[in-house]
Amino acid sequence: MAKIATSHLSVTFPDGTTGLRDINLSIEPGELIALVGPSGSGKSTLLRTIAGFISPSSGELDIDGRQMTSTPPEERGIGMVFQQHAIWPHMSVKENVGYPLRRAKVSKAKREEHISKTLALVGLPGFEDRSPNSLSGGQRQRVALARAIVASPKLLLLDEALSALDEPLRDNLRRELVALTEKQRLTTVHVTHDRAEALAIADRVVVLDGGEIQQIATPQQLLENPASPAVAAFISDATIVQTTTTGSCVECPTLGVSWPLSQVTVREEGTKAAILPHHAKIVDEDYLGTTVPAIVDSAIFEGDHYSVTATHESGTIFRTTADHKPALGQSVWIHFSPPLIF
Repeated sequence: MAKIATSHLSVTFPDGTTGLRDINLSIEPGELIALVGPSGSGKSTLLRTIAGFISPSSGELDIDGRQMTSTPPEERGIGMVFQQHAIWPHMSVKENVGYPLRRAKVSKAKREEHISKTLALVGLPGFEDRSPNSLSGGQRQRVALARAIVASPKLLLLDEALSALDEPLRDNLRRELVALTEKQRLTTVHVTHDRAEALAIADRVVVLDGGEIQQIATPQQLLENPASPAVAAFISDATIVQTTTTGSCVECPTLGVSWPLSQVTVREEGTKAAILPHHAKIVDEDYLGTTVPAIVDSAIFEGDHYSVTATHESGTIFRTTADHKPALGQSVWIHFSPPLIF
């Protein structure tokens, strides 16, 4: 286990592009953190800075209280798995997994013991002598994971490590990864572009955009209490609309609706509202409550309901739900709970 702390960490690339700006983050021992954000948000830059592949322009990075800013990657006590498993085809599974131990000059007998235990841990017992060419993509990724943890690192870094895998294999490995990190008490930082994956596996999620942290929260807090309209839109596909506050009401001229100020959740005084998809629902035309008309653009089945996108005459697009599949182009009525006001 390792504790990670960054203080005012910034990265500016040689061409002047800002990779990270004033990152302050504390990761507790044994915690699984997911880094998410749109392309270019800085999530991979932050991971690679923690790993030591990128040097910060300013600020500090500590692992277990030790200043790491100028410490090379091989001396940081980390294991790392990339999107492309990057195992060597000319080596057997045993040789691939045992490579970090051989570099550390661990005796052959100890290497054999550690390799067998680690392969069993990732679900590949007895694969020591197999060639990587005979393995499936999922098995190769398990080998890469075994190689990353065989030397008992303090910290595991995953850079889109599951994104190249197909479902349901990806889901299985996701579950096994969570169980493995908990069992090994491994501090883990996982970069993913998959919002659902981040919310499913992380103890806390770090949302980045433009090289800055937008919010750090548990998955439940992120869904229920996004810190800004941008976070609500990125994490939950929230509909963002302009509002005005007059007296005891919040009004949305674009949609022609209003809510009593006492019913809305005000994150901070402002002029934007976020309507979360799970707060919106397609209802019958005679529904007793505030509704707005819209035209159905798409409908996708999601287990116990349909996820629907529908467009209001103002051009506002809603992500909402329905119990039954509406037809493309169908006119519908949408009811939503009072929104979050920013």
